Amino acid sequence: MYDIDSRPGTSYGQGLLILLGSVLVGGFLGALLSAGIWPLMTGQSVKMMASELGNPAFTNAFRVLQVVSSFSLFFVPAVIMAYVLNKKPYKFLGFNFYFSPKQVILTILIMVASIPLVGALGELNKMIPLAQGWETYFKKLESDYAEQVKAMAKIDTFSDYLMALLIMAGSAGFFEEIFFRGALQNLLQRISKNPWIAIGVTSVIFSAIHFSFYGFLPRIALGVVLGLFFYYTGSLWLCILGHVVQNAMVVTQVYIYQKQGKSVEDAMNETLPLWWGLVGFIAVVMLFRYFKKNAAEDRKTRVPAETVALEDKWMT
Repeated sequence: MYDIDSRPGTSYGQGLLILLGSVLVGGFLGALLSAGIWPLMTGQSVKMMASELGNPAFTNAFRVLQVVSSFSLFFVPAVIMAYVLNKKPYKFLGFNFYFSPKQVILTILIMVASIPLVGALGELNKMIPLAQGWETYFKKLESDYAEQVKAMAKIDTFSDYLMALLIMAGSAGFFEEIFFRGALQNLLQRISKNPWIAIGVTSVIFSAIHFSFYGFLPRIALGVVLGLFFYYTGSLWLCILGHVVQNAMVVTQVYIYQKQGKSVEDAMNETLPLWWGLVGFIAVVMLFRYFKKNAAEDRKTRVPAETVALEDKWMT
């Protein structure tokens, strides 16, 4: 153990098992809460939930269930793991302010610069050849995922847009980052002592849990970007900010498209030419070089020397 607040007797490997096991606990908790919330908000039986997916009359109910699901599956397991491993669980997860206002601005700029990279990777993802059976299967997954998004993305008014920002961008970004960067990447980094392995594995899992083959490469890229924020600063807040900014851009695109009479699928399936990906990649790399340098300088003044000495044993 390299953390002065670590509880004795529990290793990081055991922490990983606790985290994964707690996902089952969180899933069960989420199912119980959903079974109670759905009838209260809709007057429908729980059995009708799946068949009503996409029904605009129940948009708010699906939004609330999304928050409950994210809280149960991501926040609860991460906090359980952190409490078992550490006397200061939220500090362990990365809830600190080891960053500067300049890094906040750079985080937003990097997320904006990643738009052409993500769009080009989406186009590249579509070009991957698939057997007929797999193509049918993945298109079914994509259709199911689109229905889930449509269930929450009915945005007719500006107040609907603000609500979608709060739930689809804010809560999703907050809860997912606690689990994937604050807990999973954090543990993998400490276990392997190799940040790139931790970032890579976490990014693949982060992309896979969305069950969208045609968005697989773009989400891996986003996972790497968010993972680098955590690695360079050790702060979860910038990861949350980056994730919220990304989701907010998607929600805004959906809102604009719907105002223009276009569908949610049009917004979700929009891609960019491959050469735009190169432009985006260069922009992201250049911004990250500056971000890394600034974070290293900031680390010397904002992070206690004792913490730096201990964390350097597993951060490098």
